[in-house]
Amino acid sequence: MEMNENKKTKAFYEKLKSQLYDTSLWPSEYLYKFIVKSDSDQVVALEDLFNHLGAVIKTTESTKGTYTSVSISVKMETPEHVIEKYIEVSEKIEGVISL
Repeated sequence: MEMNENKKTKAFYEKLKSQLYDTSLWPSEYLYKFIVKSDSDQVVALEDLFNHLGAVIKTTESTKGTYTSVSISVKMETPEHVIEKYIEVSEKIEGVISL
């Protein structure tokens, strides 16, 4: 990752953390939304990162079947935990898009 990109990512997560503290009482339900290629391995790997948390996971395949939208509703303890999970997903799932 380039240095400039790393700074942007860090700034994004700092802003997100601030917004989460301002808008929710913690612990709180959080809705993650991701898009991955409709490769069953990627969808399963993404689901596996949340399964032990008691998450409610919904998947919707795109019209052409190329991509899958994955919505994950899960109770998180703090905004830091929310961000840690985003980072874990980005490190472990190649090509994932976080919405």
